[in-house]
Amino acid sequence: MAADALSIIPGAVLRNLADKLYEKRKNAALEIEGIVKQLSTAGEHDKIAAVIGLLTNDFTYSPQANHRKQGGLIGLAAVTVGLTSEAAQHLELIVPPVLNSFLDQDSRVRYYACEALYNIAKVVRGDFIIYFNKIFDALCKLSADSDANVQSAAHLLDRLVKDIVTESDQFSIEEFIPLLRERMNVLNPYVRQFLVGWITVLDSVPDIDMLGFLPDFLDGLFNMLSDSSHEIRQQADAALSEFLQEIKNSPNVDYGRMAEILVRRAGSPDEFTRLTSITWINEFVKLGGEQLVPYYADILGAILPCISDEEEKIRVVARETNEELRAIKADQAEGFDIGAILVIAKRELNSEHEATRIEALHWFSTLLVRGRAEFSAYLDGIFEPLLNALSDPSDAVVLLVLEVHARIAEEYHHFQHLMSYLIHTFHNNHVLLEKRGALIVRRLCVLLGAEKVYREFSTILQTEGDLDFASTMVQALNLILLTSTELAELRSLLKKSLVDTCGKDLFLSLYASWCHSPMATISLCLLAQVAYNHASSVIQSLGEEDINVKFLVQLDKLIRLLETPVFAYLRLQLLEPGKHTWLLKTLYGLLMLLPQIFIEREAIEINMQWTLLSLLPEGYISP
Repeated sequence: MAADALSIIPGAVLRNLADKLYEKRKNAALEIEGIVKQLSTAGEHDKIAAVIGLLTNDFTYSPQANHRKQGGLIGLAAVTVGLTSEAAQHLELIVPPVLNSFLDQDSRVRYYACEALYNIAKVVRGDFIIYFNKIFDALCKLSADSDANVQSAAHLLDRLVKDIVTESDQFSIEEFIPLLRERMNVLNPYVRQFLVGWITVLDSVPDIDMLGFLPDFLDGLFNMLSDSSHEIRQQADAALSEFLQEIKNSPNVDYGRMAEILVRRAGSPDEFTRLTSITWINEFVKLGGEQLVPYYADILGAILPCISDEEEKIRVVARETNEELRAIKADQAEGFDIGAILVIAKRELNSEHEATRIEALHWFSTLLVRGRAEFSAYLDGIFEPLLNALSDPSDAVVLLVLEVHARIAEEYHHFQHLMSYLIHTFHNNHVLLEKRGALIVRRLCVLLGAEKVYREFSTILQTEGDLDFASTMVQALNLILLTSTELAELRSLLKKSLVDTCGKDLFLSLYASWCHSPMATISLCLLAQVAYNHASSVIQSLGEEDINVKFLVQLDKLIRLLETPVFAYLRLQLLEPGKHTWLLKTLYGLLMLLPQIFIEREAIEINMQWTLLSLLPEGYISP
């Protein structure tokens, strides 16, 4: 075949084709073009194939660089021009050697390959499409070529190929997408610009459904949002903005696959990427409907951390999305996985950010209200973490934890577990009892009922083996009982112990554990009004005790409480001393417990004495 070609093309033409002088190469190419045109007119396509073979083997694949860059490539382009409308049937011979030249180590060869393919494409136009993926792959590599001239030539070729594709009805987006997806994770900035350019162009073609294939390259676009080049970030953002607008206007969108990508990107260290992904998630939650139900847990897992983001814009969008998500009504039949959501909420209970922990607790409450039966099925896995959250450093978190526990504690065995856990926790953490005990107990009384809470505490403390802790715990509960507005009704019930069987029963229930603390016992007797004589007896028994600083502190607290509004009725009863002899003896007994020496040096003791003396009626004891 080579011999046939040599007989067709004069040797002088072949020599000039590889000459150093441009004019000689140009004239040789024109002669080849004319010869091929004549052969095409005559229908001698075998001879044309022989000419192409000669140019390919002896020039394009030649070990001599001049032959490759000047002879073969220029010659193949000339053949194509000569064939004009007949060129399509020979493209399988013409295009591969040109594409192969894109990989040549010599930059001049790569440059002429771009020039040759440009001229070939101008001739064949739409027939060129069958080689699109290979050409795209080659252009993708050339866009990052080390030689600026090659890059420039590749850009010219790229623009022509884009024009051809946009006007062609033979372009296959289905065949192209796998190649695009493969290239989207390339980090080279020139390649990234090349890829975004193609995505934008293809998306502008009405007959090409790029939106339908968006999940295939969405992750790559998001990856570009954190590129070091401002221009690339802008191009990627513009492309994403356009796609999001199309999503809003399209009735058919594959939200699920894209949601998985967005969830991953919401955790990006790059602020702009996080903001863009959370914005997309927000729109998806509004638009996605039933499609997104199976992905709610994953979406929630992305949203909750963003609620505590350093960037305010991200926090605002995340909070809005969280509210949208929580407002959506869905059931298990639609794919709503309450277990998966509880796993996310439990995980975020350990977040270092208070705002995220709070929202996680709101989800526990929401799911409890939405479906208690379904929630209960997962309770074993979340009850302990919720109990541990009672030690959270944030008061706001603790209050919400208590609300969740209160809802769970509607079942009595859970209520018992909660109360036992609190006693156990206070036992192991006296600081928590001191700093948070009142907050926790008061809130539980509001949520679950003060009488129910106090009866249960008393029942548990009756069998407490650590007597020192039992005394401390009872003293804390007693102080809350006597001072908190939330327990006003409980105090009122105890004051009716003399005439109300419920009050009497409550008194007996509390007394069983209040005995761990003498001062608590005395204050309970004074509050109930039915046991002044017993209070006096308790005081008498204290004479055998060691009067130490700890004892005096408790005595001081009790005496100060006697001046509060809670015991106003007691002070009024002193106006009728004949009816309340035991009350007088009780108060006098408290006075006698105070040290009678070194009073001038102990201000606390002086204050305690004067407080008691002021309570007693004139004529019974004079100061």
